[in-house]
Amino acid sequence: MSFQFSPEVSSRICNHMNEDHADAVALYARTFGGVADVTAASMMSIDAEGMDLTAQVNGESLPVRIQFDHVLADAEDAHHTLIAMVKQARLK
Repeated sequence: MSFQFSPEVSSRICNHMNEDHADAVALYARTFGGVADVTAASMMSIDAEGMDLTAQVNGESLPVRIQFDHVLADAEDAHHTLIAMVKQARLK
């Protein structure tokens, strides 16, 4: 059985990413979500299989679902995966 993120864990991760790493969240939307013209993005939720973002494009909010390349084992795995994804995105 895969790890299930509680609403509190999802909220904590999302708040941290939105407050401290907004540039990375926009980069996720652009690189992994295929939203080329994103001007900003917010992480709305995260679970073991992916994350849900809201991307701002031309003044509109677009929902973006990004699947992870593996099912996350726990919150620490989420931390390492998000860091690896931003490093990968910066190389593209």
